[in-house]
Amino acid sequence: MRMTASGNLTSVILWGPPGTGKTTIARLLADQTNLYFVPLSAVFSGVADLRKVFETAKNKREMGQGTLLFVDEIHRFNRAQQDGFLPYVENGTVILVGATTENPSFELNAALLSRTQVLVLNRLDDSALEELLVRAEAEERRTLPLEPDARAALRAMADGDGRYLLNMVEAVLALPAEPLIDTAQLAEVVQRRVPLYDKSQEGHYNLISALHKSLRGSDTNAALYWLARMLSGGEDPRYIARRLLRFASEDIGLADPQALVQAIAAWEAYERLGSPEGELAIVQCVIYLGTAPKSNAAYKAEKAAAKAAKENGSLNPPKHILNAPTSLMKDLGYGAGYEYDHNTEEGFSGQNYFPDGMDRHQFYQPAERGFEREIAKRLEYWDKLRRDKE
Repeated sequence: MRMTASGNLTSVILWGPPGTGKTTIARLLADQTNLYFVPLSAVFSGVADLRKVFETAKNKREMGQGTLLFVDEIHRFNRAQQDGFLPYVENGTVILVGATTENPSFELNAALLSRTQVLVLNRLDDSALEELLVRAEAEERRTLPLEPDARAALRAMADGDGRYLLNMVEAVLALPAEPLIDTAQLAEVVQRRVPLYDKSQEGHYNLISALHKSLRGSDTNAALYWLARMLSGGEDPRYIARRLLRFASEDIGLADPQALVQAIAAWEAYERLGSPEGELAIVQCVIYLGTAPKSNAAYKAEKAAAKAAKENGSLNPPKHILNAPTSLMKDLGYGAGYEYDHNTEEGFSGQNYFPDGMDRHQFYQPAERGFEREIAKRLEYWDKLRRDKE
C-alpha cells in the first residue's frame, strides 16, 4: 500500500465480508510501520477497555512508539462509543483500523467516517482460494487428499470466505493421504448430517404423504378418504391446513393462482369456526386442490435458483441497480447507468439484473396447463423485447 511505503499511515475502515483478511491486513500494517498492535473486539469490549488502550497508547507515544488499534466489528460500538475515538484519532494517539461487515455509511458516525479512509474488500475469488489451498499445503508439507472435483467443491463451499476454507482444510488434513476422496465423501467430512425424522410417528407421516400424493395425482376421492382418516385419528386440522397451503404452491402454483387463495381462506375459516364446523372448509379446499390443474414449475424454479445461488456464491448485484443514498456509495459507482423502466416506451429497459459475470438463467418454465399458458405468453413477450434491445 502507498501509505505504508510512504510511512504516512492514516486511520482506515476495512469493509468486506467475513474471511477476506481484515484482521490479517491490520496486523501487516502494524508490522510494516513498526506500530504497537492492540486488537479489540467491539462485541466483548466496552468503555473501560478503550480507556486502558488510550492510556497505554499515550505512554507508548511519549516513548516514541505509535499504536495501531484494531477494532473488529467496529459497527457494534454505539454512537457515543464511536465518538470516543475522535480525539485520539485526531491527535494521532492511535491509528485506528476498524473492521466491519456492515455498510459503514449506515453503521458508523459521519464524524468518524470523515477522519478515516474506507477500503472495500471483496469476497475471495476462486483463484485466491486456490492460492490459500496451495499455501496451506506448503505449510503442512503435504497435499490435500482430494480428487480434482472435490478440490473445486471445497473452494465452492467456502463461498469466498478464506477463514472458513482454512477451517475445512484442517478437517481434510486430518484424513489419511490415501485414498483420495471425492465430492460426496468431502460433504460427509465437512458438513453436518441432517437429523432423521422421529420414526415413532410413522403413521402420521404416512397419512399426510398419502393425502399429498393423492392430491398431486388429482384423485380427489382418495384425497378425501385420507383426509377423513387423519381427522378421525385426531390429527390437528391446523397441521393439515398448513400442508394444504404448501401443496397449493408446490404442486399447483400458477397453473391456478386461486389455489393458494383457497388454501389460505380454508385455514382462516377453520380458525374462526373451530371444529367440527371449520373442518368443512378444509374438505372444500381438498376438493378444489384435487380438481385444479397441476404444475410444479414454481417449485422447480425455486430449486434451480437455489442451486445457481449456491454454485455462484455471494456475487454482488450489478452496481447500476443498487441505490446510492450516501456519497460514499455514489463514489463507488452505485446506481450509475440505471435506466428507469417506466421512462421507456414499452415500460421495459432490458437491462441486466443478474450479477456481473453470471449468465442468464431460465429458472421458471411454465407448464402448458391452466393459467400458466398465459404466463408463458407473457414471458415470451418480455424475452422478445429483451432480445430486440441486445
